[in-house]
Amino acid sequence: MDKSIDKAVADLGRDIGDYIRQQRGNAQISLRQLAKLAGVSNPYLSQIERGLRRPSAEILQQIAKGLRISAEALYVQAGILEQRDGGALVDAVAADPDLTERQKQVLLDVYESFRRENAARLSTME
Repeated sequence: MDKSIDKAVADLGRDIGDYIRQQRGNAQISLRQLAKLAGVSNPYLSQIERGLRRPSAEILQQIAKGLRISAEALYVQAGILEQRDGGALVDAVAADPDLTERQKQVLLDVYESFRRENAARLSTME
C-alpha cells in the first residue's frame, strides 16, 4: 500500500477518535460509561479515541447512540459518508408530519440564510 494512503487512513482514525473524545467530554460521560453504553470494552474505546483502532460503522452507530448524537455525524467524521448540506436537520424538517410544506420550506430557507451568512463572515476573516 502507498505510504500516503496509510497516512490518510491513520489521520482519519485519529480524527474520529478526537471527535468521539470531544463529544464524550461535551456529554460529560466517562470513557468507562461510554464503553458500557456502546457495548464495547474500555481498552477498545480508548484505542479508538487515541486513533490506534478504526471502528466499523456498526461500532460507530453504537457509540453515537451512547453519546446521543447522530450516527451520520460520526460517519462523516470517519470518512464513511460525505457531508451533506444541512444533513440531519434538513431530514428532520422534511420528515416532520406536524409541519405544512410551506412551513418546512420557510424553516429551511431561514436555516440556509444563516449558513450563507456564517460562510460569508468566515471568508472575510481569512
